[in-house]
Amino acid sequence: MARAFWLRAPGEGEIRSVAIPRPGPDDVEVRTLYSGVSRGTETLVFRGGVPESQFSAMRAPFQDGEFPAPVKYGYLSVGVVEHGPPALLGRTVFCLYPHQTRYVVPAAAVTPIPDGMPAARAVLAGTVETAVNVLWDAAPLVGDRIAVVGAGMVGCSVAALLARFPGVSVELVDIDPARAAVAEALGVGFASPEDAAGECDLVVHASATEAGLARSLELLAYEGEVIEMSWYGDRPVRVPLGESFHSRRLTVRSSQVGAVAPARRARRSFRDRLTLALRLLADPVFDALVTDERRFEDLPRLMPDLTGGELPGLCVRVVYEQE
Repeated sequence: MARAFWLRAPGEGEIRSVAIPRPGPDDVEVRTLYSGVSRGTETLVFRGGVPESQFSAMRAPFQDGEFPAPVKYGYLSVGVVEHGPPALLGRTVFCLYPHQTRYVVPAAAVTPIPDGMPAARAVLAGTVETAVNVLWDAAPLVGDRIAVVGAGMVGCSVAALLARFPGVSVELVDIDPARAAVAEALGVGFASPEDAAGECDLVVHASATEAGLARSLELLAYEGEVIEMSWYGDRPVRVPLGESFHSRRLTVRSSQVGAVAPARRARRSFRDRLTLALRLLADPVFDALVTDERRFEDLPRLMPDLTGGELPGLCVRVVYEQE
């Protein structure tokens, strides 16, 4: 038996006992060490904000139940393989699994964490993998002026990766002045929306707000491009395509983590992307993205606080007692 966090009804979570199958010859059994709360998506799921038209698209790889509820949802899990092929036995691995104390999955569904990298940091692998795909879509050039609007988990991950690009000027833009400290830790500039520099070649929008998207367009230079990575769920969003949108030849393009960026589709797989993300996480700068840590048993109380905005910050790392 194992224990798992379930959304019983929109806004109400609980810990349930669940049966796990006996692992087959091509499976692994993983004992969970940590999981991460993907703040934007998981709070949207928790409040019941997945539109019916997106029920299929929004399924997590090992989700149980159906939207809006009851459903077991999540995809940032790190644990130790206790049963499985010799090459994986005893290895610390990342898996796109919900919040659960132990689980059985096909061996191909786990990705080993590089030697020497802290397991606790690896909960960010799914978030950094999203950032990798965004940058494959955006294809920034040497010397570009770039703004990242929205300093959440994914926006900060994008900014952290952009800080490594040669000659690029990066500004992280957010309404919360407290995010300036995170920007400094990541090695990028920070500005409030009204003070952002503008004349950007590229803007990555990750605030999931209508105002953030409008400001992203305003920050572009002639023929600039917004990469829209926010997902708004069931909320309608107006895009300001009047005024100088056409005369400045601006572009808004989506980036969807569910598919590998088109230019790489023929030769890059999801596993390639995730392996790269784990390699990039060797940099301790990413520790700045984990701003809180809670016990697994606290999830039923934690999720309402996150969803209601009572608990600010970025990634919440969930710690599991060792059974």
